[in-house]
Amino acid sequence: QVQLVESGGGLVQTGDSLRLSCAPSGRTSTIYAMGWFRQAPGKEREFVSAMTWSGLSPYYADSVKGRFTISRDTAKNTLNLQMNSLKPDDTGVYYCAALIGGGNPRGDKYDYWGQGTQVTVSS
Repeated sequence: QVQLVESGGGLVQTGDSLRLSCAPSGRTSTIYAMGWFRQAPGKEREFVSAMTWSGLSPYYADSVKGRFTISRDTAKNTLNLQMNSLKPDDTGVYYCAALIGGGNPRGDKYDYWGQGTQVTVSS
């Protein structure tokens, strides 16, 4: 079992920045990759970014490429998402997820999910 706890969401204005963090606990040695997804009101959950837990191969959705940066803080053992130049379209609940053993980090077949953190970008 892996537990995930997100933090860092909030209400910001267009052009502002936010940093999300996700702290995994439990059997973290089984994690192959971790990712961020988001769900806007009335829309399906969508992929935002992911990386292998070894630190290789970051992936980004086209809509966030160049504005968001995913990283792992090895000292704190957290997954971070630095979000710059935020837009109203970035509004939604952001979920952290863990992929166990292997698979496609860009897909949605993740094994564990956090509770989500709200990000609201006002215009």
